[in-house]
Amino acid sequence: MLRVFETFSGIGSQAKALKNAGIEHEIIATADWDVGAIVAYDLIHNGPPTRDVVTEMSVEDVDLCLDKYSFSLTGKIPTPKSAIRKLSEDAKRRLLSAVFRSNNLVNITDIKGSAVPKDVDLLTYSFPCQDLSLCKFWHGTVYGIDRNTHTRSGMLWEVERILLEMQTAGHRLPRFLLMENVCAILNYLNKKNFDEWKLILKNLGYMNIVYRLNAKDFGIPQNRERAYMISIRTDGNMALGSKAYEFFRCSNDLQNQVVSRQLRRRSIHLQDVLRLDYSNPVYKAEADESQPNDTESRRKIYETNVHLLDDSGQPLDIVVNTVTTKQDRHPNSGVIKYSGSKESGACYRNLTPRECFLLMGFDEADVDILLKYNLPQNGRSMLFSRDKLIKMAGNSIVVDVLECLFRLIDDANTLLWNDEEGCNDVRYHVSGEA
Repeated sequence: MLRVFETFSGIGSQAKALKNAGIEHEIIATADWDVGAIVAYDLIHNGPPTRDVVTEMSVEDVDLCLDKYSFSLTGKIPTPKSAIRKLSEDAKRRLLSAVFRSNNLVNITDIKGSAVPKDVDLLTYSFPCQDLSLCKFWHGTVYGIDRNTHTRSGMLWEVERILLEMQTAGHRLPRFLLMENVCAILNYLNKKNFDEWKLILKNLGYMNIVYRLNAKDFGIPQNRERAYMISIRTDGNMALGSKAYEFFRCSNDLQNQVVSRQLRRRSIHLQDVLRLDYSNPVYKAEADESQPNDTESRRKIYETNVHLLDDSGQPLDIVVNTVTTKQDRHPNSGVIKYSGSKESGACYRNLTPRECFLLMGFDEADVDILLKYNLPQNGRSMLFSRDKLIKMAGNSIVVDVLECLFRLIDDANTLLWNDEEGCNDVRYHVSGEA
């Protein structure tokens, strides 16, 4: 049994992966401040809304409860409490219920280590990546994950604070930590800060295993390379550290494609993802909504981005470019030739939110429940608009990659603390060279 605390939980790729991998686990807490992601996480992982304590509360009491938290409607900056109060009554009730149902501690800067549930086995953290990218340096933003600069990527140091506060409160530190972020965290511009972070973890008793993993090697047709770091709490035990290194780096190195092929649950192709049956009214409506207007900049997007269909209109057997938080942009994940119902429409469409979710390893049922229980956020917009759904997908982690990481962590949890026989009996042990 893994007791998991998901920080920066988003729409819950971690919870999805643990379930898909068949790992016995309990999500004992989550943490995310993005209003849309909080409600989406709740629907995907806890199911349809039900009558609960929030249903019986007055609007005034709902407002008072929501005032205790710091939320964001953009995922970038805090939203004033007065603006949260202006959300529709249904949206506010759904938000508060989602916080309760997912034990969401909301804004990570407000979380005290003493308030984190005891006996966490695995803490996951996928802090914002925006300030790590190379384009930030080109525009003069050179802070990356520097301390005390108040950047979004600097939220990494909140994880340090929470771990230290847990330690001070007498809580057992998690056996495992799992970090995910863009590979820019490993480059020379961020090396000093990332080395500092690894040293801090070492001083807290952890050894660190860093991987560069691409979703296309884990059965998903998306070229999405990310950095992952598994930190294993060995508390300076040399024998335990040696066994952990042997397991994660030598016997089960996920950067070895022999290992990734053996561990992955499935292998899907682009034809399994694209929804091209326009006789299905849902797929047709989503395709129409993803067809941009015919403008000069869109014509350039069509000419310069990857075409996902061949001349006969069939999906090519290729991997798409990284699914980002926007599709109506250059570069994007790829374009699909399309003649929809718009008189002023371009000759193509972008990926739909449904296709983006599938490329991140989620299921159609996950999209369907969000659309079924969508509701007005306020008088101007819906909680799950097309653009917001794509943003949530682009901000997530590919589920299939996480499944493999969690299988290793689950086995290591048994191997390192309960199995004195070594690696030979671990069911995912791989021998041989790539």
